[in-house]
Amino acid sequence: MMDFSLSILMASVVSGAAPLVFATLGETFTERVGIINLSLDGTILLSAMVSFAVAYETQNLMCGFLAGGIVGALVATIVAFTSLFWGLSQVAVGFVLTLMCKDLAYFLGNSYTRIQGPQLSHLPLPFLEKIPVIGNILFQHNIMVYLSYACIIATWFYFYRTNWGLKLRSIGENPRAAYTRGFSVRKIQFGYTILGGFLVGIAGALYSLSVKPGWGRPQGAEGIGWIALAIVIFGGWDPLKVAFGAYFFGFLQIMGVVFQSWWPSIPAQVFQVAPFPLMIFILVLIHLSRRKAVNEWLEAHPLLRPLVRFLQVNPPASLGKTYHKE
Repeated sequence: MMDFSLSILMASVVSGAAPLVFATLGETFTERVGIINLSLDGTILLSAMVSFAVAYETQNLMCGFLAGGIVGALVATIVAFTSLFWGLSQVAVGFVLTLMCKDLAYFLGNSYTRIQGPQLSHLPLPFLEKIPVIGNILFQHNIMVYLSYACIIATWFYFYRTNWGLKLRSIGENPRAAYTRGFSVRKIQFGYTILGGFLVGIAGALYSLSVKPGWGRPQGAEGIGWIALAIVIFGGWDPLKVAFGAYFFGFLQIMGVVFQSWWPSIPAQVFQVAPFPLMIFILVLIHLSRRKAVNEWLEAHPLLRPLVRFLQVNPPASLGKTYHKE
């Protein structure tokens, strides 16, 4: 009975973390090429609203997901265009877009509040769902969860096993050197920023069409964009580590629900916000792991070295610095 309950718990983690996987991988593409898109929180909300509205009006889930992705791509286009061609601050533009998209989502989505609409149904994979334990955890979800697995593997392969991925990473580290090698730096940064925004939009669509079906105020996805940005740092801009961070946050959220049922006398808000300070604590550890004193201390504690080495990350060298063609 315990194993069965544990399987349900872990399956909930996998399902609930799928939107974060898409959002964090999208931002990883964007930041790896040197652009910061801080509009994630607003983009996810606006994409969630538009996706639900389009799916409700058309009664077609694919149209809903496509609309969500397009919204994310359009917002990312604004970030890329104003930064690369007008030289505006990526941080300032992203922050303003977050606030604007959030207000737009609640204003335009008012007529769709708390009504029933289409949502993704489960699609257990034949044969694989019968695998003991793993089948229950990984292969009894909807198609978008399976696509999130594929997206993790494909992104890692693209980054580290293809020439396109090498080009992407080289532009994020040194765009001037990439330009001298004949790369069209601005066009490549523009393209990957739009691709990253599209994936963030898919994350928003997943919230309103699967994880938290419907549209309402509050939607429940508020604050997730900021968490996604933190997870990208936690994961060191590496697709596998970033995905691990998304599942880790999903685990913290699910445990909050479990603990709430164990200790009902404690206010529910305590468990709802607990994952956020925990993520901040981990980011502090990441920061401390870069200190020289910490590395010296590790010499006397070899058992902790693998953990600290895992936390030690360095951002792309040109992250947030707009490249100006010479």
